[in-house]
Amino acid sequence: MKNADIELLTGSAGFAHILGSAPRLHLLEQIAQGEFAVEQLVALTGLSVANTSQHLQQLRRAGFVQARRDGKRVLYRLGSGPIVQLLAALELYAQHQRSELQALSRGDHVEAITGEELQARMQEASITVLDVRPAQEFAAGHLPGAINIPFEDLQRRLGELPANAEIAAYCRGPYCVLSVQAVAALRQHGLHARRLGSGYDDWQAAGLPVVKAA
Repeated sequence: MKNADIELLTGSAGFAHILGSAPRLHLLEQIAQGEFAVEQLVALTGLSVANTSQHLQQLRRAGFVQARRDGKRVLYRLGSGPIVQLLAALELYAQHQRSELQALSRGDHVEAITGEELQARMQEASITVLDVRPAQEFAAGHLPGAINIPFEDLQRRLGELPANAEIAAYCRGPYCVLSVQAVAALRQHGLHARRLGSGYDDWQAAGLPVVKAA
């Protein structure tokens, strides 16, 4: 691969990392409708002032939003480039994944556990939490006490899971099919398993406890 290709892919990966946040996508969707000050975006998204400002600065550094001063206020608008088309493409793919997820759930009768119930069960130490994301994603951040077995390794590592405990499997978000496939595989081996309906991203966005890399 040429250096120019590597540089382009590295840039794309950086942009994808910035967009890999539900709050930042929510902000972009609002800003796509016009110019807004921070306090207006706080009211529209439900985020705190501090979180809104932090996300806006990251979006601004990446060029997704631009800012201008209007008296004492700073107004934010979309940056240049095909940002609206990019948001539309992400939404289209999310809809596709949701359709896939619904089809898998119907076919395998995969039940979901809510974040509230899972948190209570974790505090009781009455459930095993299984993270089926790749190891590097787990290392970057995960639910407290979670066991990481990437989905592609699950079949050969089933012996690492307790046979009599209920298992809650999770992956990235509500449209990630890995947890659905993991639950189906676990049930085929006689294990009691459910999936976390929201996934890691929404769990973290809700301010629930996570373990992050030092």
